[in-house]
Amino acid sequence: METTRTLSFMLPKLKYDYSALEPFIDAKTMEIHYTKHHASYTNNLNAAIESKNFEENTIEDFLRRISQHDVSIRNNGGGYYNHNLLWEIMTPVKGQQPKGKLLDAIDSSFGSIKDLKDAFTKAAMGRFGSGWAWLIKRGNSLVVSSTPNQDNPLMDVAEIQGVPVLCIDLWEHAYYLKYQNRRAEYIEAFWQIINWDEVERRFNM
Repeated sequence: METTRTLSFMLPKLKYDYSALEPFIDAKTMEIHYTKHHASYTNNLNAAIESKNFEENTIEDFLRRISQHDVSIRNNGGGYYNHNLLWEIMTPVKGQQPKGKLLDAIDSSFGSIKDLKDAFTKAAMGRFGSGWAWLIKRGNSLVVSSTPNQDNPLMDVAEIQGVPVLCIDLWEHAYYLKYQNRRAEYIEAFWQIINWDEVERRFNM
């Protein structure tokens, strides 16, 4: 008799208060984003995989074979992973800058941090509707891309695949309370709270 394996995912604990990213990300947006949106993706993902047997053991495993799964796992698995990454690559410690091998890769891939910012902003502004913009590791180089909805570059359906090291949420719930339709202003503010130490750690993995 086959035994059903229990597999579930936990909503990670935030490492900072809802107000910690002020004035760039307001406390109410953070609270709603985390307790409503991210929590819903987590709960819905667990509901989608409940009482089923899968080869996968991690969220990354699911995403790399997402074409083999139904749309509920794709949407909620992506939403779960993407937000996990988002909270980690933002920080209350304002004004960090990239350094070390990450900075070298930025310079060789884009020319400068300014050129990276320009490319990332262009990708974010060019994403019609809801989605994400990404900085992706591909070998020892870096590439910028964007994806619709809750897709990400780990997915085998992504147009440009790679390992995400930096992301920005372009769904309106991520910024509308403070910035309304001013997506460009939100993207500019985001650059003030990037946790470059975490981006570097992920790049060096």
